Amino acid sequence: MVRQGYRFSAFFVRQAFRFSAVNSKILKFADDTKVFNTVGSEKEVDSLRCDLCNLVQWSKEWQMLFNVEKCKVMHFGYNNPRVNYEMDGIDLECVLSEKHLGVKISEALKWDNQCKDVVSRS
Repeated sequence: MVRQGYRFSAFFVRQAFRFSAVNSKILKFADDTKVFNTVGSEKEVDSLRCDLCNLVQWSKEWQMLFNVEKCKVMHFGYNNPRVNYEMDGIDLECVLSEKHLGVKISEALKWDNQCKDVVSRS
């Protein structure tokens, strides 16, 4: 859960891996990986960017390349600096919502889109 006023960016990286040299938090499920951290200062933004570079380097060493076109950024929280992030020299797409384990998560952390999707399918 994100406390009000906190800012962080989440990366929806579609690749399974084991990597210990990343300072950001990592959630894994099957071949989906979420990388996220608080980004309240330029130093924290740089740390997250460095983690992405380390992940790309790791993926090349282990020949488990990321499909960068499927990697996305979602910014949460008020006053989020909404900076651009990249992987392997390619800017990551910024999205307002993303599906995770069948549940649509929005940048505003509201259930509106999820409820609309469920109703439209029934």
